[in-house]
Amino acid sequence: MKDLFKGALTIPNLLSVIRIALIPVFAMLYLRGQMVPAVLILVISGLTDLFDGKIARRFNQVSALGKILDPVADKLTQITVAIILLIKFHQAESPVINAFGWVFIVFLAKEGFMVLGGLAMLICNLRPGAAEMPGKIATVVFYTVMTLIIAFGPEVGALQNLWTMPEVLTGILVVIAAIMCLVAFASYVPGIKQQVGAFFAEKKAKKQAEAAEEATAE
Repeated sequence: MKDLFKGALTIPNLLSVIRIALIPVFAMLYLRGQMVPAVLILVISGLTDLFDGKIARRFNQVSALGKILDPVADKLTQITVAIILLIKFHQAESPVINAFGWVFIVFLAKEGFMVLGGLAMLICNLRPGAAEMPGKIATVVFYTVMTLIIAFGPEVGALQNLWTMPEVLTGILVVIAAIMCLVAFASYVPGIKQQVGAFFAEKKAKKQAEAAEEATAE
């Protein structure tokens, strides 16, 4: 646990903390109908996610805490946005927009599984792996699509008076983001499987060693 906080005072970790702090701000602004500030907050959140990794690698500020904090910030943001848009899509008068609301359940199921899996790994003293490239791409796609929808989406967009995205295009973008989400999830499976396998193999070897010691003592 001490190693977790070693070298934790870094700019990337500060950006991750800021991203987490922006989540309730975004939700409050959006639910109060202050759409433009909500969009700006989401854009800022996305930029912090873009730059924290670059800064960490460029200035050698990668830390054990950062490997956990960054994905936690991503998942909390994505879960919040998905819940809000799920509600908004189901409240929409358009049957097309209403029909695509189910896609956000895919986001929530995937993120919920990842959060619970990550907690289980931490309880077992396993470190969740750093984000794989498909995960990073999926995060960029998620922020891009959700920002476009919150800005220009039909019935939900803050700037739809300037331009309103066609309903079919909105649905296609949501589906693309969902597919990327599932691809990202699949990319984590081999690493998780390897860590879990090694964990149980170590426990089995430890039990066998203890049994051998007991047999020798007798």
